[in-house]
Amino acid sequence: ACDLFRERRVKGAEYVNRYYKDNDMQAPECKAYHHYEEVLERTDIDAVNIVTTDHWHVLAATRAAEAGKHIMLAKPLGLSYPNYLKLKKAVNDNDVMFHYGTQQRASQHMQIGIDMIQQGKIGEIERVEVWAPGKNPVESPVCKEVPVPEGFDYEKWLGPAPQAPYCPGRVTNVGSWFTYDYSIGFLAGWGAHPLDIMVWGLKDELSGTYSCEGTGSFWPSGGLYNNIITWDLNYEYENGLKVHFTNTETAKEEVLDHRIEKEDNGTTFYGAKGWISLSRSSSQSSIPEIDKRLKDASTNSNTMGQEFLDVITGRREELCPLEDAIMSDTISHMGDIAIRMNRKVSWDPSKGETIDDPEANKLFVRKMRNPYQL
Repeated sequence: ACDLFRERRVKGAEYVNRYYKDNDMQAPECKAYHHYEEVLERTDIDAVNIVTTDHWHVLAATRAAEAGKHIMLAKPLGLSYPNYLKLKKAVNDNDVMFHYGTQQRASQHMQIGIDMIQQGKIGEIERVEVWAPGKNPVESPVCKEVPVPEGFDYEKWLGPAPQAPYCPGRVTNVGSWFTYDYSIGFLAGWGAHPLDIMVWGLKDELSGTYSCEGTGSFWPSGGLYNNIITWDLNYEYENGLKVHFTNTETAKEEVLDHRIEKEDNGTTFYGAKGWISLSRSSSQSSIPEIDKRLKDASTNSNTMGQEFLDVITGRREELCPLEDAIMSDTISHMGDIAIRMNRKVSWDPSKGETIDDPEANKLFVRKMRNPYQL
């Protein structure tokens, strides 16, 4: 159990050891670690689950791959496209498995829906609607510098991000989600879930160049948070496929009016023969026989950890590969960049860069502070 908050890592190790004892399980003692590098040095550890703040994801995962550890990495992927390629190289060079922790691919109703789409049951896909929450119902705090509390390694928490004064609001989940130095907000943090479902269903169709344009708004000025919280984005792919990605509050009525369960997240695939709409806790289709199969299926996604274990022990093929993570995360970043630059941007995945747009490209490359670099 590794955490930069001493109390958390101690409690984490205690929880695991208590679980072993209460369930009469024979297992080595779970130890608490301050530095993740110490965990990676252990030869008796085969795999790691990385659930750091977003700005640490790719750095920690790359170091884990270099140490020969299999990886389950929380979404979203990260902040810098060149580092995605370094992570991909480390995973391939060291022959380790990478499992993207987006949860929903473990759900039976999602698996059935994607299978129906890939079998062509709703015909050729013409457009996709994607929506996700834009923010939590919280206020953006004013950051007033105070002493770093004992037992917390703030310097390492900042890691590759720019130096910044310590304030409690910065180092919470919400603080890291909505501050640009550490993430691009729920545009990727929540958007990763429904965008990943789109990529799962249409990976080949989404593999070409595309453009993105749209509008959005940011947290009000004056507080710590400064990421985008509303967005209305249109993507057009070279094959003619159109994708509309919005935050839930911006989602137009026509996006949700056909849904019986109007969830705050989802992916709707519109084909020539009908539609399939997939959300975390429900799913629907305009085709009755598909709709029945979806309704009868389980929506439980709590098996994600077991899926990871099955992958690394060879009992199943990888379900959430790194290539898909890179694709879906890049879609989020193109939306963020289009809003920040207030104009259309285009992406060429074969080159891994925006098309004839060096200024836009700069926003997908984050400088990493010494010594936290790749």
